Amino acid sequence: MKTRHLALVYSFVCLVLLPSILVTAYLYIIADDQYSSRVGFSVRSEETSSAGDLLGNLSGLTGISSGSSKDTDVLFEYIQSQQLVKQIDTQANLKQLYSKPAYDPVFAFNPEGSIEDLLEYWEDMVKIHYDAGTSLIELRVNAFTAQDAQIIAQAIFDASSEMINELSAISREDTTRYAKEELDKAFIQLKASRKALTLFRTSTQIVDPTADVQGQMGLLSTLQGQQAETLIELDLLIEVTKSDDPRIAHAKRKAEVIQNRINQERKKFGLGGEAGDNTFAALVGQYEALVVDREFAEQTYLAARALYEAALAESQRQSRYLAAYVRPTLAETPEYPERLLLASTITLLLIMAWAIIVLTAYSIKDRR
Repeated sequence: MKTRHLALVYSFVCLVLLPSILVTAYLYIIADDQYSSRVGFSVRSEETSSAGDLLGNLSGLTGISSGSSKDTDVLFEYIQSQQLVKQIDTQANLKQLYSKPAYDPVFAFNPEGSIEDLLEYWEDMVKIHYDAGTSLIELRVNAFTAQDAQIIAQAIFDASSEMINELSAISREDTTRYAKEELDKAFIQLKASRKALTLFRTSTQIVDPTADVQGQMGLLSTLQGQQAETLIELDLLIEVTKSDDPRIAHAKRKAEVIQNRINQERKKFGLGGEAGDNTFAALVGQYEALVVDREFAEQTYLAARALYEAALAESQRQSRYLAAYVRPTLAETPEYPERLLLASTITLLLIMAWAIIVLTAYSIKDRR
């Protein structure tokens, strides 16, 4: 064997054989077993029909449907958040659970690590599979004992369920709060419109100007009828009597008085060429505007009240919750680390790296 052959054997032993032996020995002798607990769940919503809905749609009393995909997206991000890791660390002491094999510098967690280090380690120990089509989330939680893995998986499920309930409560509270604000605004508007109408009636001493107008119109019609009769009587007297007959003067005076009264009544309606705030036309206009405002406020209030009642009923009828289709499992045999796979993969990578180094060296040698 030439020197280069001995160099190849020596490099193979140093770069491939010894590291592979060390890695394999570490995996089979030092690395501790890891157990997996699996849990699967999805966000669901339960809807209960009211009596009115049941009359309109006889399809059943209750129904269960999948929750919003946005809720599942939020939950997916929440499981990978620092907030959840810190919460479970406070409850179950994650740092202690993940640092049990104190002699394992690779797979065990350093208990002196920060929350950021724990979050990075969490991403290696908790694997999430999220199916956006079905909105199903499945977790694989690893730990150094089967009980610890189940405890962490259950803590994740409980924290996720609490978060979904909180989102549902916030949604219900927002819906009812907005409806209550609109109801309060409508009630204030209704009170203001009714108060304005009351002030109008108090200041004018008129309950309903339209009714007074009808009475005044009746009086005006009566006066016009009397005027017509008086004028006819006057014409007859002029034809059959002398011009100095006192009855003619009396009839003329009567016609004049009736005409003056008609003019006075017409002024009340604003028909005499004079307009003012005290004329019946102005009063009726003000009254009708106030009545329209009150009716609009009443309709608005009724609509706001209906929306508020519907929001209350909806908040009581619908609820989102976390439904587990796979409860946190308790493993009986360790699944990780996958020693044979890791040892084979690392050995193969070392061989490839050694081969690249050797080929590069021979290529440089041939160029010289």
